[in-house]
Amino acid sequence: MVHQSQIEISTKSHGDMHDLTDEVSRIVKNSGIKTGMVHIFNIGSTAAIGTIEFEPGLQRDLPELLNKLIPPSREYGHEQMWHDGNGHSHLQATWLGPSLTVPVHEGKLQLGTWQQIFHLECDIKPRSRKITVTVYGE
Repeated sequence: MVHQSQIEISTKSHGDMHDLTDEVSRIVKNSGIKTGMVHIFNIGSTAAIGTIEFEPGLQRDLPELLNKLIPPSREYGHEQMWHDGNGHSHLQATWLGPSLTVPVHEGKLQLGTWQQIFHLECDIKPRSRKITVTVYGE
């Protein structure tokens, strides 16, 4: 059996994080699937999906770390081609990845106590984001 839904969120700018755990849990519950997997996918090339302990310190630390590893710069090939200021956004999102797969057991997400599903905006401007959630199993 397969069930698919979308989550829509609005982001403010680079570094804005959203906790998707409750919404994904609701989608899994409504799917009726008891054993399987849920796949969470960001549509777009400048945002990422992952897991983290969703607390204010890490909400600050993750974007700061990404900016140290892949800082804003006019030197990226993307910048030289498009001059839109978000070359680092594409690279940061690619580094983390656009999706996550989580096991479903007895109709619930199999996450650790301090493990939540997040969406991270890597782009430099506010965005309307669509996230596709696909639950599959039995």
